[in-house]
Amino acid sequence: MSGGFRFVSIVIPTLNCADALATCLDSIFSQEYPRESMEVIVSDGGSTDDTVKIALDRGCRVVENPLRTGEAGKARGIAEASGEIIALIDSDNILEGSDWLKVMTAPFDDPEIAGSEPIEFTYRKEDPPLTRYCALLGMNDPLCYFLGNYDRLSRLSGTWTGLEIKTREKEGYLEVELEPGFTPTMGANGFMVRKDLLYELEAGEYFFDIDVVPKLVELGHQRYAKVRTGIVHIYGSGLGTLTRKQLRRVRDWSYFRSQGQRSYPWDRQKTSGLVRFLLYCVLVLPLVSQAIKGYRRVPDPAWALHPPACLITLGVYGYGILTGLLRPKQQDRSRWRQ
Repeated sequence: MSGGFRFVSIVIPTLNCADALATCLDSIFSQEYPRESMEVIVSDGGSTDDTVKIALDRGCRVVENPLRTGEAGKARGIAEASGEIIALIDSDNILEGSDWLKVMTAPFDDPEIAGSEPIEFTYRKEDPPLTRYCALLGMNDPLCYFLGNYDRLSRLSGTWTGLEIKTREKEGYLEVELEPGFTPTMGANGFMVRKDLLYELEAGEYFFDIDVVPKLVELGHQRYAKVRTGIVHIYGSGLGTLTRKQLRRVRDWSYFRSQGQRSYPWDRQKTSGLVRFLLYCVLVLPLVSQAIKGYRRVPDPAWALHPPACLITLGVYGYGILTGLLRPKQQDRSRWRQ
């Protein structure tokens, strides 16, 4: 730690995301944080656009990611990192405010804090409709709302998670104590973790972010900080993007699960939440009611995406899980785009 600032290694996996990466990096390099106390490692999966040039022009270190996936990119970047703290930033993230790194690293003054994460997705009226909807809902997957398993502030529920978790108010953040067995889906979009704790995990070619926190908790690292700041996640503009990304997610999960590489305990979800999701999708009107409730709390027409987003998720996940069980297959990323 130099001059009171912890050395942070920011790891960004990339693949053909030039436009998004430029904005992401601009938000990083405008931070009120000493340049000598941070490094930005861009782990690239073979981009054919200007992604690598943009990273090099802004002073990032670029490493090759021959396996191409975001999870492999994170593993590759972490292996190259020299910082005390690893910050997992995606190319479609934008840091909120110029003091983001300061407030996100502050909880690590407590040696018992294993990791930190923004408590919300930043909501901006100028963002595309799907991005606004996800920021308002507090997640990119509406099924998680019904399961109660989310980790960002939802304007629909008024809470950052639907799980029962021990919390303590601290200056600038909420300290959460996680119990072994089941934890919220923390680990991405601005998640920070002490690098030395990652040495306690079995290193592999892939770093599946939401699988990491449950493993650390099992090892006794139970305290985390939900920092009272946000991070922008430019998820997309409309339902076509949602469909494509949901299909990506379920296909990847099905394949890597068949290879024994996924460990997040999805089988421990509340059955009642899944039943409620199915029932609401069949009836549709309850989804409309939720959208109206959300609009009353934060008036934004993006809430209209809620019913179709739920129906799309149900259809895509059903199709993806079925095909994944019958014929799990790794996805072709030759035409991958943000």
